[in-house]
Amino acid sequence: MREEDKIKNGLLFSPGDPELAAMKLKTHNLNVDYNMTHEDETEKRTEILHEIFAELGANVRIQGPIAIHYGNHTRIGDRFFANFNLTIQDDAEVTIGNDVNFGPNVTIVTPMHPMIADERNGKTVLNEKGEHARLCWAKPVKIGNSCWFGANTVVCPGVTIGNNCVIGAGSVVTHDIPDNCFAAGVPARVIREIGDADSIRHMPEILGGCTVISEAD
Repeated sequence: MREEDKIKNGLLFSPGDPELAAMKLKTHNLNVDYNMTHEDETEKRTEILHEIFAELGANVRIQGPIAIHYGNHTRIGDRFFANFNLTIQDDAEVTIGNDVNFGPNVTIVTPMHPMIADERNGKTVLNEKGEHARLCWAKPVKIGNSCWFGANTVVCPGVTIGNNCVIGAGSVVTHDIPDNCFAAGVPARVIREIGDADSIRHMPEILGGCTVISEAD
């Protein structure tokens, strides 16, 4: 079985496998290309992002710099925005929905490593060939539609975040978050459900002549 197939099946795999290393090298070089562009070189930036990601929706804007590990394991929906310093370590699949916004320094990680040092270092783990090997495994991350992540949010392996969620700045998300929730903390926990009380229509001091319309309008 290819190491790539092991990743998809949630099995231990060798991150140093030549095929995987070639995928990562290509994407790491594309990261450098992207990070050397100017912000107003929009066409060039979009071309590079299409080379990096498995799927890229319409009207995507990523401020940069970026640090994407594989890229071809990540699918991004329409109208995605990421502020400075986006990191996606997508050994396993990462799926991001439509209308998602990331603050600065958001990190998504999927790989897992053994807790026992000798297992992590390959001293007590043998691969299918009977050779000592440093192996890891990975868990997919899924992010729903219309989510907003505050600055310095970290999403850990295996997490699913529902639609319409807000993740507070500095949070470390280690467990699933249901739809329509505000979650924050280390580790992140659901603080409350998001509702009408959160509408900016209740903040006249900031509206400055703007209007919030209801869905019925």
